[in-house]
Amino acid sequence: MSVEQINITLGTAGHIDHGKTALVKCLTGCDTDRLKEEKERGMSIDLGFAPCLVGGRQIGIVDVPGHENFIKTMVAGATGIDGVILVIAADDGVMPQTREHLEILSLLGVRGGLVALTKADRVEALQLELVTEEIRTCLAGTFLAQAPVYPVSNVTGAGFDGLLEGLGRLVESITPRHTEGVFRLPVERAFVARGYGTVVAGVPTAGTAEVGDEVVLLPQNRKGRIKTIEVYKRPSVRVVAGQCAALNIPHLDHKAVARGNVLTIEGYFSPQEWWLARLRLLAHEYARVKHGQAVKFHTGTAEVVAAVYLWEGNALGPGGEGLVQIKASAPLVAGPQDRFILRALSPPRTIGGGIVLEGVARRLRRTEPAVRDKVRELAQAVGDRGRFVEYGVRDAEAGAASLGGLARRVKLPPRHLTPILHELVREQKIVALSGDLYLHAAVADQTAERLAGALGDYHRGQPGSPGMTEEALLGALPLAKPVLDFALGQLRKVGRVVERHQRLALAEHRQAAPAAEQASLDRVEKLFRERLFNPPGVEEVEQAAGLSRAQVQRVLRILLEQEGLVEVERDLLFHADAVRQARTRLEEFLGKEGRLESVRFKYLLDTTRKYAIPLLDYFDRVGVTRRVGYTRFLKTAPASDKGQPEDP
Repeated sequence: MSVEQINITLGTAGHIDHGKTALVKCLTGCDTDRLKEEKERGMSIDLGFAPCLVGGRQIGIVDVPGHENFIKTMVAGATGIDGVILVIAADDGVMPQTREHLEILSLLGVRGGLVALTKADRVEALQLELVTEEIRTCLAGTFLAQAPVYPVSNVTGAGFDGLLEGLGRLVESITPRHTEGVFRLPVERAFVARGYGTVVAGVPTAGTAEVGDEVVLLPQNRKGRIKTIEVYKRPSVRVVAGQCAALNIPHLDHKAVARGNVLTIEGYFSPQEWWLARLRLLAHEYARVKHGQAVKFHTGTAEVVAAVYLWEGNALGPGGEGLVQIKASAPLVAGPQDRFILRALSPPRTIGGGIVLEGVARRLRRTEPAVRDKVRELAQAVGDRGRFVEYGVRDAEAGAASLGGLARRVKLPPRHLTPILHELVREQKIVALSGDLYLHAAVADQTAERLAGALGDYHRGQPGSPGMTEEALLGALPLAKPVLDFALGQLRKVGRVVERHQRLALAEHRQAAPAAEQASLDRVEKLFRERLFNPPGVEEVEQAAGLSRAQVQRVLRILLEQEGLVEVERDLLFHADAVRQARTRLEEFLGKEGRLESVRFKYLLDTTRKYAIPLLDYFDRVGVTRRVGYTRFLKTAPASDKGQPEDP
């Protein structure tokens, strides 16, 4: 009979000697106490894994130790679970580790579960009612407040039919984990299997992996290839997030693999010491944190000593919440939205936990307003995939985010990231540039203003210059060229920036000439204005204005840069008013007649062919007209005389 394997893992929790391991054995047939010391002492020391058949579907169960000395192991196991079986012995009732385990599960974000009231065969009915009421009081206000309680006996099997039905309903209520992320498996344990080599076991927190995939072990940065996979102790070609799995990776030395390591895909994660996080403290009187306080930091299956730096204030009291920076004593691997637990060093007890936001290269200064705003924005974005991707685009260095760089930051493979980017483009929140680059719409607007500001500053400092070269503008602002090109395009589109002789300038800028030259400029411009359609040549300007050849060339260059003159063709200049009037007459004629024979244009301007034909050619180049043979049409009008030879 085929069994559906779903990516849901449940975990046990509860006080020592309340029957967690025996309960798992009754449910699964597996004895999860595999260590010799566990057999000898009669208690769980390490994590145990077992497949469990619930309503025809196979899930995983993680059995965790209940002794207070092994809380770190319990946290490591609870990290990968989706729901909990809280085990409470009827003859003991609620005990200290019952409460602490429940608090840890709440901090880890577990939201579903049930209660197995074990050793029900050891107490009378009245005692069973009393302990059930005690449990209800303990669970009030927690995520298990409405959880069903199932009295069972691990010895006689009484109550297990009801418990299995309850497990079925619990599994139905849990949404299996998303599998779109980058594969990542926090290592629970590693061992050698005869004939296979190293096997790494755990519950992946994200993504998928298949036989043949290359993986990397962090923080050691050792690579290997998956040879075989077991999911819920059955051979499989694939493992997905949320499944108890064992991966055979012969290239790795099992002695070099330890709990707390992470198995993942190369290029997405790197071990880091500094982390931004959102912290929530428990409501106990002892749950306090001071700025810079040393704590035990648990995330994934890793546990290290760390220092907590508050983002605001110098202390956080019971029940308090806030943003923090965490400095781990050793590099860790984690991802956005990973849960973590904080425990006091002495006495060792849980004081709080929260969500990892992002790893950072160094400690950030909380006194800088821009940094504070950015961190708050990050905290609001993490948890919503679309908002987090948008934040990554907005916060990109040099203005634009590459597809690869963004994939590494948000921990999504490009094939899953691209649809999100396309949706953000459709919503006009970001802009797609060439080369798989993305620009946030707000950053695009800010960049355009910065460019306009830089040009304005340049004009004020260099009033005699026509404008900046594109290279100079790019050098003035730390921007990727595609970002500069897009922002310039937007400024050009609305007419705020123009290009004059390979120089960029604000549209209103006019090159200021030295006072000594202004009279010459005025004389020469007047000459061109008086001769609109038969403009003077250089020699005529020299004679009429009384200037040397060098002076004339300088004046003409300045007038061109100021757009008082227009170069229609090499060494043929017209006053800008002449070009505007010629265009108006041409468009009015074509608007009425539909076509213009080239020879007739000189009559419209009352000039000669020497000047009329170059003007027509100029209007062809700038897109006012199009030429078919000896005939001109408006650019948008249909041609009626195709096939005629071009004017030589």
